Amino acid sequence: MRKAGQITGGALVCAGKNIAEGMSTYDLDRIIHDYITSHGARPSFLHYSGYPASACISVNDTVIHGIPSKTERLKKGDIVSVDVGAYIDGYHGDSAKTFRVGEVSEAADRLMRSTEESLYEAIKTAEIGMRIGDLSAVIQKYNESRGFSVVRQYVGHGVGRELHEDPEVPNFGKAGHGPRLIAGMVIAIEPMINQGSPEVKVLSDGWTVKTVDGGLSAHFEHTVAITPSGVVILTQPEE
Repeated sequence: MRKAGQITGGALVCAGKNIAEGMSTYDLDRIIHDYITSHGARPSFLHYSGYPASACISVNDTVIHGIPSKTERLKKGDIVSVDVGAYIDGYHGDSAKTFRVGEVSEAADRLMRSTEESLYEAIKTAEIGMRIGDLSAVIQKYNESRGFSVVRQYVGHGVGRELHEDPEVPNFGKAGHGPRLIAGMVIAIEPMINQGSPEVKVLSDGWTVKTVDGGLSAHFEHTVAITPSGVVILTQPEE
């Protein structure tokens, strides 16, 4: 899983280096696809339940599952959530990051920082014997205390031989509740945080999830392993 995670994390680094004003989300998807396949893996998302692309690329008020398009072009000030997975040697990696296209508004910057920071706060909490709800409560409290809202309809999950496995890892909940973390467990922690209302809607394509009120949304994710010596971020790219 380290290998799958490293390719996944590297794909996000590649995405960040290539994101530019004026490029299409389709072109960005092709760059990510080529990176993953050039490392001997296959994109986990491509054809998953019929999904038509290698990455989910979600711009501004799109929360998750944005389908890359030749007509959607990035503009200065956009925030772009890129969610990718790589499958190799029987295992998946899964990771996401929200990027800035040039300089963004102060509100967008605050949202992105809060979402990313909450991910790492949850990772710091993860250790053998803790409960999933402990992580969930950390993410919820961190973001709501800063005036943001937590998406309820979509959650993190286990990762392994399948892209999505048990247990679910919500971004909201009560400390002390839920399954216990045990040695060898691998989970994707992925806060999806909205600027305004937590409510979302799915578009007619059956995939694209947008905020109901048109507010911005940010998404950060890592696949982590729970080990006796502490949590290991499998999708943290090598320096």
